[in-house]
Amino acid sequence: MGRDNETWVSEFILLGLSSDWDTQVSLFVLFLVMYVVTMLGNCLIVLLIRLDSRLHTPMYFFLTNLSLVDVSYATSIVPQLLAHFLAEHKAIPFRSCAAQLFFSLALGGIEFVLLAGMAYDRYVAVCDPLRYLAIMHRGRCARLAVTSWVSGSINSFMQTTITFQLPMCTNKFIDHISCELLAVVRLVCVDTSSNEVAIMVSSILLLMTPFCLVLLSYIRIISAILKIQSREGRRKAFHTCASHLTVVALCYGMAIFTYIQPHSGPSVLQEKLISLFYAILTPMLNPMIYSLRNKEVKGAWHKLLGKFSGLTSKLAT
Repeated sequence: MGRDNETWVSEFILLGLSSDWDTQVSLFVLFLVMYVVTMLGNCLIVLLIRLDSRLHTPMYFFLTNLSLVDVSYATSIVPQLLAHFLAEHKAIPFRSCAAQLFFSLALGGIEFVLLAGMAYDRYVAVCDPLRYLAIMHRGRCARLAVTSWVSGSINSFMQTTITFQLPMCTNKFIDHISCELLAVVRLVCVDTSSNEVAIMVSSILLLMTPFCLVLLSYIRIISAILKIQSREGRRKAFHTCASHLTVVALCYGMAIFTYIQPHSGPSVLQEKLISLFYAILTPMLNPMIYSLRNKEVKGAWHKLLGKFSGLTSKLAT
């Protein structure tokens, strides 16, 4: 096929979730509220950790990174999604599509690797508490965080570059809510078997490898907890990991359930629901999980609210 018969499109049309106007308006209101809650929750968590010196520990250093990833991931998809709910022509320029794919793919990979680093942090906290601060020193925490950001970004850069160098067919309609990797690959005019293999390898490296590290960490954590004699000691040790374990179950559970299937990959509807899950639901729930299940965060909230109420009282008088 000659290059003239291959269309190098200037824009794509995202088909989204529904073509019904009333449904789109309802979804716009719903997702706008969820996006605002996501932004407020994660930004307040970062601010709280910054202001309260009691939260200047390795665990909350990683939580700050997780909140930044969640805010960035939601922002890479949701604003464009909201705009398209109210737009008649749901187009996205070629370069914007490539940028969206890069950032969403990178941030998704970063989160999976970051959760593995957080699992290691919880492993040290439970299994070697006396040496916790010596092991999880600032340099090691920084290296773990940098590893997650660099590995996710490199993988995304390679996938995005390879995908958008391929010739696109005349069909420029993407049956998705965003420029998702598999949805874009379907528009390519040439054989994409090598790309599909690359996507599979990438999924194994950035999903299954961190998951195996998380699983290994929690096997050792559970083993250590079972050796604790007192019920109260076991309860405190489990509480140390409860928030992270809940977030891990949300993030890895959905991805593994959807993509690791014996006979087929995810359907188009499943792909859309996965994108919504990671772009809106998970970033919104993470700060709630760490706030509701964590006494230190609750105490910091009460302290901050107490200072704020005292300040307003002084200003009023």
